[in-house]
Amino acid sequence: MGNDTLASLFWWRIETGAARDAQLVKRDGAWRRLTWSEVGDVVRELAFGLLALGRRPGDTVAILAASRAEWVLADFAILSAGCTTVPIYPSYTPGQIEDILDECETRTVIVEDRAQLSRVLEVRDKLSVLEQVVVIDGRDAHTPLVLTWEELRRRGREHAEHHTSLLAERVASIQPGDVATIVYTSGTTGEPKGVVQTHANHMAALAALAQIPGVQPGDVHLLFLPLAHSFARLEAFMAVHRGLVTAFAEHLDSVGDDLREVRPDFIFAVPRVFEKAHARIGATVAAGPPLRRWLFAQAMRVGRQVSRLQQTRRPIPAGLALARRVADRLVFSSVRRAFGGRLRFAVSGGAPLPREIAEFFHAIGILVVEGYGLTEACPVLTFNRLDRFRFGSVGQAIPGVELRVAPDGEILARGPNVATRGYFKRPEATADVFGPDDWFRTGDIGHLDDEGFLYLTDRKKDLIVTSGGINIAPQSIEHLLRRDAFVADAMLYGDRRPYPTALIALDPAAVARFAREHGLLVSDYAQLTQHPDVMARVKAAVEAANAQLQSYAQIKKFAVIPGELTEAGGELTPTQKMKRRVVAAKYQALLEALYR
Repeated sequence: MGNDTLASLFWWRIETGAARDAQLVKRDGAWRRLTWSEVGDVVRELAFGLLALGRRPGDTVAILAASRAEWVLADFAILSAGCTTVPIYPSYTPGQIEDILDECETRTVIVEDRAQLSRVLEVRDKLSVLEQVVVIDGRDAHTPLVLTWEELRRRGREHAEHHTSLLAERVASIQPGDVATIVYTSGTTGEPKGVVQTHANHMAALAALAQIPGVQPGDVHLLFLPLAHSFARLEAFMAVHRGLVTAFAEHLDSVGDDLREVRPDFIFAVPRVFEKAHARIGATVAAGPPLRRWLFAQAMRVGRQVSRLQQTRRPIPAGLALARRVADRLVFSSVRRAFGGRLRFAVSGGAPLPREIAEFFHAIGILVVEGYGLTEACPVLTFNRLDRFRFGSVGQAIPGVELRVAPDGEILARGPNVATRGYFKRPEATADVFGPDDWFRTGDIGHLDDEGFLYLTDRKKDLIVTSGGINIAPQSIEHLLRRDAFVADAMLYGDRRPYPTALIALDPAAVARFAREHGLLVSDYAQLTQHPDVMARVKAAVEAANAQLQSYAQIKKFAVIPGELTEAGGELTPTQKMKRRVVAAKYQALLEALYR
């Protein structure tokens, strides 16, 4: 059997790695190991079950669930049946779910639990072709439409003899150019669009990454990002391609405990994870006794010296190497234990990673390599290598990908992993971004250095053009503000306005600590954020950021919002990217007041 499609790749892995560990899943407080053979048994039953339900080649099957082992099992069962997987973010509203299921003419949807089931049932009458809903956890016993996960597997077992040859035929008949999945973008600048990705697109991305050393068969990684996003999906596909062991986090709130228990070799994460970890470490050190603060500062001084030499691939003098070992034993090793103590590296993607965050973690002994891509690139275009990296850049193009910069600074890309079929049922949107010779317009602004390292400036649509015609890139300024532990998030504003302003969300823990230290007897958090002493502290953070900016880019006025930006509130995407239009609309009155 060849392995030129995702389905054939999966069954090749089952055949060649049968007895090796494939997954780690926590059940009843204990981690359970599943071999590739055991994973294959479940996927086979699920695929048989889908065939028994009448799913035909090309049919779409949606998955509406948080990241968990069953998500990946369902994905490969769908692909093996010759069907197309449609991931849906579990945070989507019933209306958004309806739009996707209707547009894709989905006949079967797999949901996580009763809460997600209720969202689908809410719009059931508007979905003319929907035939089954499979519930992983629990069921609605009064709805004939609904099957449980175990019932689907049982149907598969009951039809195994009849469907064994049919499943083999389906897997063998899939062509690399066939559609594997339709992945809807997270919609930071508008309504989500379905990106049509083929088996060939994904196999090209996996083949390219396999040429970059660093990941070994049997490595353990902790998967906690949303599988409805292409970044986490790449991580799951990589596990099959490279023979990795995937540990699934119980839930997002347990990631810290899961890291310490699983002790992964590497992780995939978004910048916000590293920013929050950096802020926690800083707050812990600041709250410690003077001796501990001094010791940490001395260790960081040594760590940064070593980091600078490693970045330029220069030798480390013996004396400095000894000092680094002492710093590691006294300080850094305890910090790294929060990540399990075995982490060789971490991968950051989904949004720009502030350079100072990468430099901080490298100094304490954790290399965070940044990559860059989009859903339309399945989802990778560039990557920093473990042996060749530049902080502040998103790395060099992966093998097979070409990059160039348009006259207006927009990054253009093409390669076999780029989904040139474009957006599902949106020919005009496809034509807008895929130009002649399959060059993909990324919508990002950046530049390439003389060695091909790519540096991002901002999203083209996010650029602020003041009423005076000055261009300002907001993300770098927002990063400056977030460097202050008091600031949880920030949004720069000012397009077609005379000067830039900012909305600032504070870190509740930092605000509470500040209130205790300064005797602020205000129990209501919203009122506390507007207290004169708190506002003075925020003003100091803004002035510190302004000191590093040209006068035209400095924040002239700011407003503190009375809460955090959250996914539940609609201000952040599931991968924690800001929805600027949503934030601006929600706080329009505050913004307008800054210009009066």
